Amino acid sequence: MRARNLGEADKIYTLLTRERGKVDAVAKGVRRAKSSLAGRLEFMNEVTLALHRGRNLDVITAAEIARSYFDAIVQPAAFVATSVMGELIDAFCEPDLAVPEIFNLLHLALRAVRTAADPLALLPRFELRLLEALGLRPPSESCVRCGASLIDQPAWLDCESGGLAGMECRVTWMNVLELDTADVANFQALSAARDSVRRATMTARSQVAKAIETLVAYHLGRRPKAGMQTAEFVRPAS
Repeated sequence: MRARNLGEADKIYTLLTRERGKVDAVAKGVRRAKSSLAGRLEFMNEVTLALHRGRNLDVITAAEIARSYFDAIVQPAAFVATSVMGELIDAFCEPDLAVPEIFNLLHLALRAVRTAADPLALLPRFELRLLEALGLRPPSESCVRCGASLIDQPAWLDCESGGLAGMECRVTWMNVLELDTADVANFQALSAARDSVRRATMTARSQVAKAIETLVAYHLGRRPKAGMQTAEFVRPAS
């Protein structure tokens, strides 16, 4: 998901593994021209690794490509979308704590990016599913303040309470992000279980995408740095 230089020829890679969760490991000599690892440890490649336990960092001793997404993510919008995905997982996940749902989520998201006409449109759904895997899933069908139904109702985003609140619970002195009835329905569709979502509901309306991005930034404590590159690519849905 991420790499940074170490010394004259090494790199430290941040990896997402099925068995151990997020792991930092060093590839020695990978920046040398003759390194056999260099072309295999590319951004978002799925690889089979051999790791040697080190005192501070594991050492990557061998790598084989299981699946490469280079042809898909080399496109600017796809690269931004996958960069946001990787940054969010890196920021939210604790080292050496396996969460299989997150590994599977990234795996499926990368497959979707490969065929998506608009990869950035996948982000709101991805972000909601990531919050769900982290135990931070925002309620979508009831007010987070009073529990009243939000079906066919407008709402507003209450980040401190963790989701959407009904208009009867609107805090008048707060400058909040409001969603109309169609926005709330769109938010509910995006929040639904994967098997129950129709393909037509996968695209977030512009206000809904903004609400999800705001909620993620609240939990993260900042906006994703990669997300700041999306402005020139985003085409808001009507």
